[in-house]
Amino acid sequence: MFKPHIGEPSDNDLIRQICESDTEAFEVLYKRYYPKLFRFVFRVTRQLDQIEEIINDTMYVVWRRASSFQPDARASTWIFGIAYKKSLKSMSERPTGEHLELEEAEALIPGVQDSGLQNLELEDWISVAFSKLPADQRAVLELTYHQGLHYQEIAQIMDCPENTVKTRMFNARKKIKALFPEFLPESSSDHRGYLI
Repeated sequence: MFKPHIGEPSDNDLIRQICESDTEAFEVLYKRYYPKLFRFVFRVTRQLDQIEEIINDTMYVVWRRASSFQPDARASTWIFGIAYKKSLKSMSERPTGEHLELEEAEALIPGVQDSGLQNLELEDWISVAFSKLPADQRAVLELTYHQGLHYQEIAQIMDCPENTVKTRMFNARKKIKALFPEFLPESSSDHRGYLI
């Protein structure tokens, strides 16, 4: 979740400004969410050639429907929810596509090279693990471990009950454990404690 620096407008402030057709506020929000959406959409779709279109479609909805945003809600939940639906739609329209390994995709995300994310051995393992999971399980893992969201927020994004999110997480971890038992400990009470 993005926390603006002191003096920077919050996501909700930016959305309020977008309601008044403030293009500068939209540009700030777009730049703020682009790297997070890029990674999320890639993790869900595994189709690099569709990412830009999905991000643009997502942010177009944000621009056009900013007035429908509930001010007491979290902007990240709303934006990721739109991106998830757009990703699923893209996948249903084009079920096959070229897959790109994460290290190749991350080279295209602004700012990632400087972030220390490229532990290649771990990223190769993660890429293989993600490729073995269905899109809904990939989305739950990405939103939990890399976006830092809680199950309740993920349930809103995916438009499903919280227990469904928990089940998807359980099934994803079970499958990864079967494929790569050395990478997951037997148990943990903190669901965000792993590097998946």
